[in-house]
Amino acid sequence: MLSPRDSVIGLKHGAGGPAMRSLIRQVFLGGGDGGGNNGAGGNGARAGEGGVPLAHLDDGAALRVGDRWLVVTTDSHVVHPVFFPGGDIGRLAVAGTVNDLAMMGATDVLALTCGVILEEGFPVAELERIQASMEATCAEAGAEIVAGDTKVMGRGEVDGIVLNTTGVAFTDRVVGDRGLTVGDRLLVTGTVGDHGLAVMAVRNDLGLEGDLRSDVAPLNRLIRAAMDAAGDDLVAMKDPTRGGLSSALHEMAEKAGVGIVLEEAAVPLRNEVRAAGELLGIDPLHVANEGKALLAVRPGAADAVLAALRAHPLGAEAAIVGTAVAERAGSVILDTGFGRRLLAEPEGELLPRIC
Repeated sequence: MLSPRDSVIGLKHGAGGPAMRSLIRQVFLGGGDGGGNNGAGGNGARAGEGGVPLAHLDDGAALRVGDRWLVVTTDSHVVHPVFFPGGDIGRLAVAGTVNDLAMMGATDVLALTCGVILEEGFPVAELERIQASMEATCAEAGAEIVAGDTKVMGRGEVDGIVLNTTGVAFTDRVVGDRGLTVGDRLLVTGTVGDHGLAVMAVRNDLGLEGDLRSDVAPLNRLIRAAMDAAGDDLVAMKDPTRGGLSSALHEMAEKAGVGIVLEEAAVPLRNEVRAAGELLGIDPLHVANEGKALLAVRPGAADAVLAALRAHPLGAEAAIVGTAVAERAGSVILDTGFGRRLLAEPEGELLPRIC
């Protein structure tokens, strides 16, 4: 349930954390009455047995079509600034949608759509630059935009440009985000916090030394390599976007009814990210990533999956970072090397408009 004081929408309701999940459950899954009925979310019948309905709050839906699964996902993008070190809003939109499909096990993209909302006065040259970036990212992912829509709003009615992308893909095996059991190992495909802190650094002109860049990239081919290495031993996946690694771990733990021990020293971090986080007073574990994935595998498959990830350019810094445990179900326990403490999940928006 939303807090009684939440009579209007705040930035925290788009932060990817518990406030956003409460809003979705009450308004979009509860029919607006907070009573827990299915409302607009439906009861999952359309997904079919073993499918993934809206009520699962996963990275997409999985619908039975013949003997395969059709995975559908959609996302909107409002990053500011629209161009940042390592990417732009166009690359972000394509990669983010491709990655949401991949997190469901659908690594061969059938098609994408793109809706573009523009503010009057937006430079055509910048729009052309964004379109070229989208085309390049599609080529990288083996994807294609097959339909779209364009709207123009008056000055001040929207901030520059908003992109909405939808993706569809088929898969023979759906991988959701709730398959963890006690003993499973958690892997991250590379350094965390890169995207959010790169955007914030350029937005606030921090002038940090080093090469602080977004990690935004389509991960479908990397995920295919992990799936091939693990087979059925790959049991859950999630991309740690809004809310970062912390929110992704909390959501996986809550849905699976397990605790997760996160080994702080094992989490890969770039020095530039660490420095920016210290300057801003923000823990990189809470910061969005746009080119990383969180994978859960059975213990016996962890080394094989890690090797497959590290053999790919986008997974060279992959690491095993945690373990599912029986205690503290729904919680994330941070092992600092000197002791253990609960890792809190921020409710509010630490870094607004980064994806």
